[in-house]
Amino acid sequence: MAITGLEAKGTRGSCGIVGAEATTNQSCMALFPNENLDSGYLYHYYVWQGDNLAFRYCQGTKQQSYTGKLARILPIVLPPTKAEQTAIATALSDTNSLINSLEKLIDKKRAIKEGAMQELLTGKRRLPGFGGEWKVKKIGNIAPLQRGFDLPNPQLKKGIYPVVYSNGIGNYHSNYMAKAPGVVTGRSGTLGKVTYITKDYWPHNTALWVTDFKGNYPLFIYYLYINIKLERFGTGSGVPTLNRNDVHDFKITIPSTPTEQIAIAQILSDMDKEIETLEEKLTKYRQIKQGMMQELLTGRTRLV
Repeated sequence: MAITGLEAKGTRGSCGIVGAEATTNQSCMALFPNENLDSGYLYHYYVWQGDNLAFRYCQGTKQQSYTGKLARILPIVLPPTKAEQTAIATALSDTNSLINSLEKLIDKKRAIKEGAMQELLTGKRRLPGFGGEWKVKKIGNIAPLQRGFDLPNPQLKKGIYPVVYSNGIGNYHSNYMAKAPGVVTGRSGTLGKVTYITKDYWPHNTALWVTDFKGNYPLFIYYLYINIKLERFGTGSGVPTLNRNDVHDFKITIPSTPTEQIAIAQILSDMDKEIETLEEKLTKYRQIKQGMMQELLTGRTRLV
């Protein structure tokens, strides 16, 4: 168990089961369950109750921490038999395995999409049915960017139109300044984040928005900007700012026909939808696990 660290970062109280001989530093302590306590049950109990136990029992002024003395008096809700403890731990571990496998699948899908973007958006790999040379153009001649519009909080009126900041949609306003579809990226603060908007919107002054797609497919431009990694054009050490003049001068190659842009964007969009579906499933599984812990680790629900 990690005995120190910031609660907000989830370090203090984090724990794991060590299946081999190991060494720790002074920021951790090893717990050795006796013969009447299943180590897997203890692990899941601490994972579930970590924040609550830390809040109630940890000591210290600047950085609160666990101690060996505290670990010996931490209360644990236990089933009457070790066999039931093991059964509960097995059920929760199976759920963990399902969650871990889904996380790995999502990571794999993201890596595949990243590779597809690097190939499809640079012309290294062409889709069947398309030929001809791609054109070399400056970004300023493809999809130029402009600074967003001021919108102080006192002037913000709740409405249906998204307000797009440097890190994405952050509010909704009663009016809009740009027609959909739109592509927006960070101008100051958060750089490299690109947002695609499907309804009329208000680009905030912390963002840059595409004013003219010049006949290019907007969704293609969205993926193109992601692949370019616009944060490379950031300047300043305190609050980084994106220099749109440098972006506009940057040269890239793009398909000569809109139909190829549409085909590429559709493939990448389908990949995004698949990842989103998996992420929604992951969220659901995590909620199920949380519910299982609340039921099984309190005795509200007993296993058959």
